Amino acid sequence: MKILVVDDDPNILELVTINLTQAGYEVRKASNGLEALEAVSEEMPDLAVVDVMMPGMDGYSLTRKLRAEADVPVLLLTAKGELEDKEKGFLAGSDDYVVKPFEPKELLFRINAILRRYEKAVDIQIQAGPLKINRQSYEVMAGKKVFLLPLKEFELLSVLASKANQVFERDFLIERVWGYDYEGDEQTLNVHIKRLRDKLEGLQDVRITTVRGVGYKLEVPVP
Repeated sequence: MKILVVDDDPNILELVTINLTQAGYEVRKASNGLEALEAVSEEMPDLAVVDVMMPGMDGYSLTRKLRAEADVPVLLLTAKGELEDKEKGFLAGSDDYVVKPFEPKELLFRINAILRRYEKAVDIQIQAGPLKINRQSYEVMAGKKVFLLPLKEFELLSVLASKANQVFERDFLIERVWGYDYEGDEQTLNVHIKRLRDKLEGLQDVRITTVRGVGYKLEVPVP
């Protein structure tokens, strides 16, 4: 998943980039509207995180261009919290709105929600090493071997395989698989990871590893 982050404040730009990268996203940065449009012309992102208050082309104008020319989903960042400013953002075509200062976790939750609405969270067909995952038929195959997985295990494996060899934070996995409003025990994630590990145990060079203090990643051979 590719996310374009646009902000003229280098500190905010770096903060957002670090958190999105740790969550498994591929990030491209731009410090103004013109750089953002150039980046989109070179490679289409799945979503853009755009600051409102930028010199030259402000976030509202950039949002209108991104929606009109490329139909890119947009989440706006701003220091303003007034209803009128929020209305202006939505009228420009933004999908959501986060007021600075913000918690990185909230930003991730809102990005995930937008991507779910656009059904871009995970590709329909996923290839990760020997694993082939079909999200339409809910099949997981490795060679001639077929894995029958319960729905939550299937969703968890799909997310991990969507960015093989990259680390996903625990909170990100819980939100993506169980939903933003999940109030259960974090132990649920541990149990599902263990079950997946047991089922993948016979596959050579495929394993789910724990990154202490962060989360998990699916390790597969690099082509």
